Amino acid sequence: QVQLVESGGGLVQAGGSLRLSCAASGMLVSIHAMGWYRQAPGKQRELVATITSVGMTNYADSVKGRFTISRDNAKNTVYLQMNSLKPEDTAVYYCYSFRSPTGSWGQGTQVTVSS
Repeated sequence: QVQLVESGGGLVQAGGSLRLSCAASGMLVSIHAMGWYRQAPGKQRELVATITSVGMTNYADSVKGRFTISRDNAKNTVYLQMNSLKPEDTAVYYCYSFRSPTGSWGQGTQVTVSS
């Protein structure tokens, strides 16, 4: 059974940084594409960043140059380093595994950026 557990969210002032972690069990982050999504109140869930099994990364335009997705295969963990945070980055952030046949979601971690 796949489990994804996010941590690292919190309250930060605009311009600050946070690093989110997604610890995986029941699967290997090294051989599956992984991603981070976010959902702000009243808005649809949106893709923030992805990393493939070979390490290729992709980012939403709104976070390019500020956020970095990475993974530590030894710890079976995926990270999202978030710098220069803005109030509009406030959302619940979810880790996602693109493992087939069905993906898996974490429970989410709240990120709040104050102005």
